[in-house]
Amino acid sequence: MNLDILHTLNAERAARRAVAVVTNVESGEQRLVKAADIGKDPLHDLLDKHIRMAKSGMEETPQGRFFLTVHVPSPQLVITGAVHISQALAPIAKLLDYDVTIVDPRTAFASAERFPDVKVVAEWPDVALPPLNVDHYTAFVAVTHDPKIDDPALIHALERNCFYIGALGSRKTHAKRVQRLKEAGLRDVDIARIHAPIGLAIGAVSPAEIAVSIMAEITARLRMKSEKAEAA
Repeated sequence: MNLDILHTLNAERAARRAVAVVTNVESGEQRLVKAADIGKDPLHDLLDKHIRMAKSGMEETPQGRFFLTVHVPSPQLVITGAVHISQALAPIAKLLDYDVTIVDPRTAFASAERFPDVKVVAEWPDVALPPLNVDHYTAFVAVTHDPKIDDPALIHALERNCFYIGALGSRKTHAKRVQRLKEAGLRDVDIARIHAPIGLAIGAVSPAEIAVSIMAEITARLRMKSEKAEAA
């Protein structure tokens, strides 16, 4: 690997942006493809699949045999609300190798005793979220039912382009949330990115079942093409 590719690769990884190194197995020629440039690459479909799956591998193509080495940031999950659903959701996410953080200014709920082995930040979102470096490889879940906590957190997640944003609540509750977010200056197209009611429609009733439905929806957004994930 030449130094230019190596330097760019390190810079993209440090910035938590997906990147791939494409190696022609026959010639040894290499090129680096940033996530933003995948659509312009001759192997765009294959690169898209490998990056979504976070898997390197060999591919036979009409253009030759290539090894795709992908570097994808580790996903993180940020939950606002130290509630019963969060107690079930956090360990499921950790099993799937997410770096989990729970944000809730209510110290009676946000405690290490209720959330062992999980990072808990007992601060308001405007204080807690900026240091977490929320980004495109972050899934964001709002489950407090308190607009003073959830609304500013959802705005932050939208501004930071999280790959998944979900909010707990009925359709009636979400309609009120949509109105508040519009009054805060958000566009319809941005608000539409919020998954609400949250989770896949599997008839979940208990906190644990709701957590399963949320994690399934997050996984669909991470691993499937957008149009298929929306249909799931």
